[in-house]
Amino acid sequence: MQAKHPSDSICIMTDLVLPGETNPLNNLFGGELLARMDRAASIAARRHSRRIVVTASVNHVAFNRAIPLGSVVTVEAKVSRTFKTSLEIFIDVWTEDRESGTRAKANEAIYTFVAVDETGRPVEVPPVEPQTELEQQRYDAALRRKQLSLVLAGKMSPDDATELKALFVQ
Repeated sequence: MQAKHPSDSICIMTDLVLPGETNPLNNLFGGELLARMDRAASIAARRHSRRIVVTASVNHVAFNRAIPLGSVVTVEAKVSRTFKTSLEIFIDVWTEDRESGTRAKANEAIYTFVAVDETGRPVEVPPVEPQTELEQQRYDAALRRKQLSLVLAGKMSPDDATELKALFVQ
């Protein structure tokens, strides 16, 4: 399979925060943001793999900044790394100031998807070739996250987690 540039698989979704999507403090519900991130990540994974994709895990979510009612919210999802049948998607969430138009990063998340065939069986996905320094950092970190996940799940021996060990052993 031919490798793809991460920009070939990006999904950018922009929307408003409406009254029915807010909590009593008039900020976007966390669950609503999770749903938006899942949709954007799903589109990015589908574009990359050209297959049906299913959410395998939500590996990390950081709700760093509240998103108030009426805000313009942009969810940017991009494939950070692929493995045999899975895709790690890194998601950045931005808010836009209504007056100045200035964008600020509000949240981020990392999701994992698995590509499947029509019967639900996992299928191989093309690799990704990072092009920018940020893409390379996220690509490299994805292997450490995967190894950590496998070690914690008992599916990999800590001795075999070479990328993780490299962080601690000089």
